[in-house]
Amino acid sequence: MKKIGLMSDTHSYLHPQVFKYFEEVDEIWHAGDIGNVDLANKLEAFKPFRAVFGNIDGADIRIRYPETLHFTLEGVVVMMTHIGGYPGKYAPGIKDQLKLHPPKLFICGHSHILKVMPDPALHLLHMNPGACGQQGWHKVKTLLRFQLDAGNIQQLEVVELP
Repeated sequence: MKKIGLMSDTHSYLHPQVFKYFEEVDEIWHAGDIGNVDLANKLEAFKPFRAVFGNIDGADIRIRYPETLHFTLEGVVVMMTHIGGYPGKYAPGIKDQLKLHPPKLFICGHSHILKVMPDPALHLLHMNPGACGQQGWHKVKTLLRFQLDAGNIQQLEVVELP
């Protein structure tokens, strides 16, 4: 079993309570728009860290993290990218990728809208953790925590940062 902390759209701002809410997780995943290398370094020093770059990220982030990640953890096939859309409104080219390499969990950021929903047609769960930075139109900073265990996604929690 692995406990995951999921975040996105920090835009160079690392809320100090992220460390409190991610204290018990095994890995931190970031779905893009990290903002700067210093923020990534702090998260990498805290926990094992996986990330993709987002549309605001510069070359320093883009050479360090890919646009899309495909991996399997605890029997769950995961695909993570920054601009992905959601079931029924995927970004251009994403549905083709989802069909070519079918994940059980599809993660993206970009919209600053917290959304977790199944896609029954593609047999996957979509997660967007919303945004936890200060830039953007969102009013509430959000994170997600969940567990992966024996091919299952469970114990999903939404964290609202003050």
